[in-house]
Amino acid sequence: MMIRACSRGEYSTIFLSLTVAVIIYVLHNMELLQFLKKVNPTIIYPSASTEPDMHRGLCKFQPLPPEDAREERQLLDSIAWPETPLLPDPLVLAQTSDPTHSTFTILPRRGGGQWRVGDQLAVMISISDFNDRPKKSGGDFLLARLHSPKLVAGVAGQVVDHLNGSYSAVFTLLWEGDMNVEVMLVHSSEAITVLTRLNVEQPDRMRFQSLFRSGKISETTICNICLRQPQQPLCNFTDPRTGEPWFCYKPKNLSCDTRMTHGTEEFHQNLKEGEEKLFQSDINMKVYIKASGPAYVTVMPKDEGQPQVKSSIVTSEPFGYYYQGVWRALDGTTVRQFDTPAIIRCLKGKEVLIYGDSTVRQWFEFLTSVIPDLKEFVLHNPGKAGPHMSVDQTHNILVMSRFHGVPIRIVSVSSSELRYATNEIDGLIGGPNTVVVIGIWAHFGTFPIEVYIRRLQNVRRAVVRLLNRAPATKVIIRTGNPKALNLFYALTNSDWYTLQSDKVLRAMFKGMNVHMIYAWEMVMAHQLPHNLHPLRPIIKDMIDVLLSYVCPQ
Repeated sequence: MMIRACSRGEYSTIFLSLTVAVIIYVLHNMELLQFLKKVNPTIIYPSASTEPDMHRGLCKFQPLPPEDAREERQLLDSIAWPETPLLPDPLVLAQTSDPTHSTFTILPRRGGGQWRVGDQLAVMISISDFNDRPKKSGGDFLLARLHSPKLVAGVAGQVVDHLNGSYSAVFTLLWEGDMNVEVMLVHSSEAITVLTRLNVEQPDRMRFQSLFRSGKISETTICNICLRQPQQPLCNFTDPRTGEPWFCYKPKNLSCDTRMTHGTEEFHQNLKEGEEKLFQSDINMKVYIKASGPAYVTVMPKDEGQPQVKSSIVTSEPFGYYYQGVWRALDGTTVRQFDTPAIIRCLKGKEVLIYGDSTVRQWFEFLTSVIPDLKEFVLHNPGKAGPHMSVDQTHNILVMSRFHGVPIRIVSVSSSELRYATNEIDGLIGGPNTVVVIGIWAHFGTFPIEVYIRRLQNVRRAVVRLLNRAPATKVIIRTGNPKALNLFYALTNSDWYTLQSDKVLRAMFKGMNVHMIYAWEMVMAHQLPHNLHPLRPIIKDMIDVLLSYVCPQ
């Protein structure tokens, strides 16, 4: 292989280009700061309510303003899970939900006749334990999918718990042909009992830490939102603008302002004896349930003279589906297919600012990989944590990705980079050439859901302020997605918790001038396996939806 050396002139050109990019970025941020001083010198939040502090096990939550407190209560009620059984001590696995002895049955079409496009297909699911005895209570976590491998088509189903050991899954029939039904037991009701207890009693099972250093003296202490020994001297790193809480035990010989890093120490499983048996990948966690009869149906074209037969169990429709390998939205959005030239035309003259976890960092990585002139500017930060920035000077495109702030449970991060998405959004001018992407969910799975609700309330306030001063700004919200589960992921970031946070996220931004990318449905409906970081074809589909919002024509 022949490698050509760069001439001195070429090095000068490269250096000059990088210097220009840095100067533009610095000036841009200086303009943002000056603008923020003019339009929003002080952020005034509603006064706190007089209600006493709320406790959820180890966590102590400060009182919210009345309006926020009411919303939090409504959200908690809306996602309330059916009551699950108390576990015997010791645990008897044979008395818990077993996918092998459970079955599903496709019910006949209401009114008889052939299935047609537009109908709703209902499936009855019966859960039994390992002794093949029918369960008498609900609370199991099930997922369902209708798909056609030949047509590369799929849609997620809606599951209804009848609270007696039986469940219904309902699918909207959106294409004609043969299609298969899949039903999966994600977690038994007994496993949900454990997950519920852990998030209340053990929200500190993921141990965070910070390094403090001054000169040659350094100490490392434990940090979290909820600390087990709050009577010890603490460093209070609660954000002064948003009120987002974060604490570390104070170093013995150093002051709190010597904090250098944030990182993860270790994970403590904290299960009772035998409870790990409830989280076995090949036995009772994310295992398919077999059909008691046919597992497929044949759907005929829509008959104009025959009324559609709707389910009496659910009234809502799916958000989209796959057909011939392409995602089709059902919210009125026309999803276009963007090749590289189309991506460049869409993003020319724009900045794409991404705030969230690694599942939206994937979008940064995808765009950087497919736009030839979009070059990442190396900021010498940890690869996973960022921040990351890529610049295309030819087409005037800037793509940036920054983490949403603590909790962060990946590589060690400089404390100077622990910036909350709320504050970053407040620093934006916005406008028609600004695209803001928000993806916050994956790092909150060990905490009570109130922690997530309060984070989103702060982010939403920042989005409202941004859209008030710059209504033409495009704001895109990414939901969470199902993933492959082992014992570690089940206890730290279960699909059950993601489903709850997904419902909260949608409700929180409902009715706002923002666009949603329903990653939950996109991963559920796709033929590829579930993954915390969806595989590249799904990321491409998400980017197509994103760009269809940014450039609808």
